[in-house]
Amino acid sequence: MKHFTLDIDKDGIALITFNSPDVSMNVLSSAVLDEIGQWAQTIANDDAIKGAVITSGKDNAFCAGADLSGLGSIFSEAEKLSHDERNALLYKEFTVIHTNFRKLETCGKPIAAAINGLALGGGLEITLACHYRIAACDNAKLKLGLPEAMVGVLPGGGGTQRLPRLIGAMNAFDLMMQGKMISADKALALGVIHETAPTSELIEKAKAWVKANPDAKQPWDQEKFKIPGGGPYHPAGAQTFMGVAPMIRKNTYGNYPAQRYILSCVYEGLQVGIDAGLRIECRYFTCLMQRPESRNMIRSIFLSKQALDKAGARPEGQSKGAIKKIAVIGAGFMGAGVAYVSAMAGVDVALVDVDQDAAIKGKAFAQKELTKRVGYKKMDQAKADAILARITPTTDYAALADVDLVVEAVFENRELKAKITKMAEEHMQKTAVFGSNTSTLPITGLAEASARPENFIGIHFFSPVHKMMLVELIVGKQTSDYAISRALDFVTKIRKTPIVVSDTRGFYANRCVMRYIEQGMALLSEGVLPALIENAARMAGMPVGPLSLQDEVAIDLGYKILKQTEDDLGPEAIAGPTAPIIRAMIEKYDRKGRKNAKGFYDYSDDGKKRLWPELGQFAVDGVLAEDEQPTPAYIKERILYAQAIEAARCMAEGIVQDPREADVGSILGWGFAPYTGGALSYIDTIGADTFVKRADELAASSGAAYVVPDLLREMAKNGETFYGRFGKEKKAA
Repeated sequence: MKHFTLDIDKDGIALITFNSPDVSMNVLSSAVLDEIGQWAQTIANDDAIKGAVITSGKDNAFCAGADLSGLGSIFSEAEKLSHDERNALLYKEFTVIHTNFRKLETCGKPIAAAINGLALGGGLEITLACHYRIAACDNAKLKLGLPEAMVGVLPGGGGTQRLPRLIGAMNAFDLMMQGKMISADKALALGVIHETAPTSELIEKAKAWVKANPDAKQPWDQEKFKIPGGGPYHPAGAQTFMGVAPMIRKNTYGNYPAQRYILSCVYEGLQVGIDAGLRIECRYFTCLMQRPESRNMIRSIFLSKQALDKAGARPEGQSKGAIKKIAVIGAGFMGAGVAYVSAMAGVDVALVDVDQDAAIKGKAFAQKELTKRVGYKKMDQAKADAILARITPTTDYAALADVDLVVEAVFENRELKAKITKMAEEHMQKTAVFGSNTSTLPITGLAEASARPENFIGIHFFSPVHKMMLVELIVGKQTSDYAISRALDFVTKIRKTPIVVSDTRGFYANRCVMRYIEQGMALLSEGVLPALIENAARMAGMPVGPLSLQDEVAIDLGYKILKQTEDDLGPEAIAGPTAPIIRAMIEKYDRKGRKNAKGFYDYSDDGKKRLWPELGQFAVDGVLAEDEQPTPAYIKERILYAQAIEAARCMAEGIVQDPREADVGSILGWGFAPYTGGALSYIDTIGADTFVKRADELAASSGAAYVVPDLLREMAKNGETFYGRFGKEKKAA
């Protein structure tokens, strides 16, 4: 076998070690599942084997779950078939895991899992098919969970059947619906595992259990088995299911079928035996995997993100380099955040500000966050102290002499940024890259202040830096491939997801998110009730409403951008409803957003917020009567179409050139409805022809935001998709 070794000790106990070669994490591929079937059969048939212990040969990972990348070939074959043939093929493929896991737990011999590290998804499911589970108590990286719903699928290796039979439906829903990952102690308290032990004792203790329990059976294979907490028709169990259904609707607005299918699997599966329950799970899994939500989420949130996290956008001919020390100029909120995440990743940081007290204050942000982590027992004090020691606050630009990269994070002012660039370059080594953290100012213009524009790049972080995963790398006209590669080294080092975009005002993410905010204000100006705008936006899958989002990013920032754009392009360049509303909010009412507790919402000391009652004044023709309000479906369409069209426009202009980056960027950058797979996947799923026809109707009634680029009209004519025209498969051809 390639992925497993089997060693039998003097007591007849087989040690099965999962250790796939040339990878850092074990995953369940089709080859791995075949080998599981082989050794499960060997255990069952070999009389010399009295039982088995399954463990991993990786230090910190038992198994990270299923190899979702392997699904591509299965679906390519299935798409050639009729509907019924496709269902039959996929069902057959997906039953393999059930067959092999069931073979394991019914082999007639005791099987224990010695979980020495991360066990997620299918990795946890294989342990659930064992009769006993013991996990390492001294490995902080050990997490257990079924996170499949987070990428649009359901636990398809028996998780929806075994977990609720083990810990009850309520506790199982809590883990499966939200994709929670829990520690060994939490798993022990819930009953997911039976015992914890130091890593050095895992195998010994697992073998001792196997030796002491020759007649072990799974609870659900024993007579008089009862579901913990009761099944669907038990008085106590019924309450659980009555509560879960509306909770799913509240949390997903019906956009995420995976959660609904998980509920169906558990509800139906607990009314029958385990084997019938597994067939039910497989049927729902087969159905779910053919839905566009699942296919798109797997592609964008898992496969594409995984590729970009490994610097998949690195220019050809460039190789990976080391980032050991950086400088951050500007110790405000953004700069302090960059310093913190860099230090967390093992990078030394010179945190530079014009005032030493300001630099020290910036470092204090890291201290505050680290103190929280120590308090939550996510790290010990010694590690926190070591991380904090990597940040050196200073006013001396000589600290830049040995850095690999500089992140400039001062105010959005072209003159100030030019001054900082010149001061920094006086001290930087020739191979160091200068990155400007700007959210709107074109990089080519900022690079004019640089003596070496080929090493000048935009590095656009999103706020708050320590929570937002996306970083835009903006390529100016003279930015070299070397600078792009070094910036990718930095962003991947600090465990963020980079996308590479060409230079333009607002770049990619801000251009698109502004269409979202603008449509919120456009609808407000049309007399739509603010509460309807905000609620319909969340129903569309956006994390917050457009008016709330403008409050979060600060209305006065929007005002400054408005003024800067007017200075650069002239007042005639500013059109639409946004400008007069933003001006009035700042100039007339001093409503800056959450930062001064008044914006489109009023913010109270108790943490609650309420829409400002005076927003109706911005309706150009007066607020519409309640019986004249548009439907939520119409508002959802307006806000999603506007963003998607802008993303398509960015592709047409070459601002983004890879649909993977456009989709991942839209989800991570501003929260574009994740169930769609991203802004371009949204168009591809609807179909370019259908999308363009509806966009033309919206353009006629609602303005220029819905005018599609010629590229999209051409794609509609040719029946093309973005992934078909621009995807990696097309490029390879």
